[in-house]
Amino acid sequence: MASPVQEETRRPSRKEGARPVRTAGGGRRKREFTTRRGLVIAAFMAPAAIFVAVFTYYPMVAGSQMAFRHWNLADLTDKSFVGLGNFREIFGDPLWGTVLSNTALWVVASIVPQLVIGFALALWLRRRFRFRGLYQALIFFPWAISGFLIGILFRWMFNSEFGVVNDLLMKAHLIDEPVAWLADPKTAMVAILVANIWYGVTFFAIMILAALQSIPDEIYEAAALDGAGKVRTLFQITIPYIRATLALTVLLRIIWIFNFPDIIFGTTGGGPNNETHIVTTWMINITQQGDYGKASALGLLVVAGLLLFSVFYLTATREKGAKS
Repeated sequence: MASPVQEETRRPSRKEGARPVRTAGGGRRKREFTTRRGLVIAAFMAPAAIFVAVFTYYPMVAGSQMAFRHWNLADLTDKSFVGLGNFREIFGDPLWGTVLSNTALWVVASIVPQLVIGFALALWLRRRFRFRGLYQALIFFPWAISGFLIGILFRWMFNSEFGVVNDLLMKAHLIDEPVAWLADPKTAMVAILVANIWYGVTFFAIMILAALQSIPDEIYEAAALDGAGKVRTLFQITIPYIRATLALTVLLRIIWIFNFPDIIFGTTGGGPNNETHIVTTWMINITQQGDYGKASALGLLVVAGLLLFSVFYLTATREKGAKS
């Protein structure tokens, strides 16, 4: 004859329906997936799925097909299929080479100083000292400001007539007369790079500090007992321990900088004479001119380029981590 516990295990209560029942050991058996549960889950997910489909995937598909058509606001009656014509027009544009070189310089010259300075700040903030929380707040504050506002701020700072940068350099006797920073393509690129480096250091400091706080103090104590110096500890303990976080942070920041026109628009607007445009600012400029077909083609090139780079980068960093 079956015991009461076995009967309870074998026959769930009708009132409870599909609720989990207790087993003989006191545990709970998982509920079986039913059609009703599936419909309830789908009903809760439907609003979010519809929102994403309407405001994300539909614009992506619509924008992609525009890249292969003649789509210009100057003549909306002609939306004929042009194939790769928009892409050929981009590659044949005299500004294409300048935009590519500016984009490469924009990414590389921004990411390296941001990584080095952000890493140094994270190492400093990991230590315990008085008013550390206040210093963290001050260092993390720039990340809460709009990139476009930062661009406007640095445009005033680099102003040739009353900018604070020229004033400080002249007081330090580093220059004899004011420099028209934003009027020359070379100095204008320096100005926007300084602004972007100042803005992006905070991101690296936040991410790396979070990773450093996960390293057990016992590892550093053991390294100190073995006589390891600060440089050896940094390259043999700290960096290997947070390598995955560093790799992911660098990848995210590269993608972000590549698609970050805010500071450039706030500072130079792509000038002087379109010489500080990167790919994304040039794409926005083409859109403002009404040539949606060419702008969509350039957008597809950006997506394809970033996708290929991400795959290559993740593959390379994964292999490097596996070998070490």
